[in-house]
Formats: sequence, structure tokens, C-alpha cells
Amino acid sequence: MSKVRVAAFSISLDGYGAGPDQSLQDPLGRGGEEVHNWMFPTRTFQALYGRGEGTTGVDDDFAARSFEKLGAWIMGRNMFGPVRGDWPDDSWKGWWGDNPPYHVPVFVLTHHPRQSIEMEGGTTFHFVAGGIEAALERAREAAGEGDIRIGGGVSVIRQYLQARLIDELHLAVSPVLLGRGESLFQGIDLRELGYRVVEQVPGVAATHMILSRA
Repeated sequence: MSKVRVAAFSISLDGYGAGPDQSLQDPLGRGGEEVHNWMFPTRTFQALYGRGEGTTGVDDDFAARSFEKLGAWIMGRNMFGPVRGDWPDDSWKGWWGDNPPYHVPVFVLTHHPRQSIEMEGGTTFHFVAGGIEAALERAREAAGEGDIRIGGGVSVIRQYLQARLIDELHLAVSPVLLGRGESLFQGIDLRELGYRVVEQVPGVAATHMILSRA
């Protein structure tokens, strides 16, 4: 059965999914890249960008699992790029070049409509101005039997959590302290929402936690 899931989402030990002062130079905020250090060297990540062989083991196993059975993605506009307000033109097509690593339809939450962008490798970015449930409905149609991955950023995951629309979360908890930034769970009661930890596995550079709704 198709799931709505968060996968390979990295957070710091103090619960931040992005650092402070996000910018074009620091899209994940100051220090934010550090929480992803577990993934960068893995074979799965390296293969996405046509690089070297990469590392294997627990971290790579979870990175690979995050791409299994995917039929569609949902992400926030902040994850798609740094442009704010009305789109000035169609020049910005994401951070990832001509062949983004998604290879399925991606639904971008925005308040400012824009024509869909078809990229190489099977990725098409669709821009949804109708809110999180409208994006999820379109993603379900596109995904068929595949899973829908809520890709972030923090604000998007929080909205879907609070709406009780996420079935499963895989969090990679990195041994990094950011001090401030975007807190994933501030003000959210996961137990009240029905989540429980069903798997925890220590990797080389992160501890992997799977949470599922009862």
C-alpha cells in the first residue's frame, strides 16, 4: 500500500533541520550542511551525481531505502530555490542542474503559480498554489502505487505532521549541535499524533530512527 513518508531527513542532535540565516550561499543555513555529513560520502548519494563509488554500510543502506518505491515528491518552495514572491521569469529551475535526482513528478508548494518544468531524467516540477492537501491529492494521482516522499523543508514537514498526513518518518539524527535554526518538532506532540519509534539503528555518522503511526 502506498505511503506518505519522510525519508532520510537529517536533523541535529538539538532538533534542527536547518541552521539560521538561510541564503543563496547557505541554502541550509549556517552549519546546516553538517547534519547531512552522514549521507554525502555514501554510494547512493555519489551515484545520484555520477561521482565515485562511495561508502557502503548502514548509512548507505538507509540512503538507498529513502529512494525505494517512490512515485512522487512534495517539497516547499524554499527547498526548490531562493526566489521569493512572484516568479520574475522562468530562469530558476532548482539547485540540481538539468538532471535533478528525483526522476519522478515533484510538487512544489507555493503561493505564486508557475508553469510546470520538465527536466531530464524523468523529473517534472509542478507548482501547486492550493495548499498541502491539494499537493498531496495531485501527488497521489501521479504516484499510483508508489510512495509519496515529503522532502522538506522543515516548515512543510511540520504542516503535514500537524495535519496527520504522514504515515512514516525516517530521521537521521546527526551528532551536531546547531544551537538555533528551524526546529522540526517544537510545539508538536508526536505521541498525541500517534507516532512511535519502530526502528533505531546506529550508523557511522548518524543514528537512524523510523517513526510510524500506530
